Amino acid sequence: MSNATPPILLVEDSPVDVDLTLRAFARNRLANPMLVARDGEEAMAWIPRWEAGEPRPAVILLDLNLPRVDGLTVLGALKAHPDLNRIPVVVLTTSREDRDINTAYDLGANSYIVKPVDFDSFMNVAQQIKLYWCVTNERPR
Repeated sequence: MSNATPPILLVEDSPVDVDLTLRAFARNRLANPMLVARDGEEAMAWIPRWEAGEPRPAVILLDLNLPRVDGLTVLGALKAHPDLNRIPVVVLTTSREDRDINTAYDLGANSYIVKPVDFDSFMNVAQQIKLYWCVTNERPR
């Protein structure tokens, strides 16, 4: 495995939320490059690229409410894949529905975070994600 800093894949269809997330991570001086998939189909398109050897992400930040292919379907596909199922997936969504939370964990989500509505709270979430998933957490090799 390369020693290069692994990317983070953000799967998010809202341009406002993409911008908010990218700004929050930039202000937190995230060293990892950010990749963006703007719907579930774009997220699923990464699977063959990772199979072909492209660097796998340190973590995937996954919205649930996505066009074309929903986030739970993406999560299920990733966690069912024998070579990709160890990539941590953090669900980052607006849904507080017990059904979504339980289904996400049943499918193998590593964490479930409800998106904060204000920028300062989102900055705190971005800092926590950076510290835990990109600094503290040991990635599978």
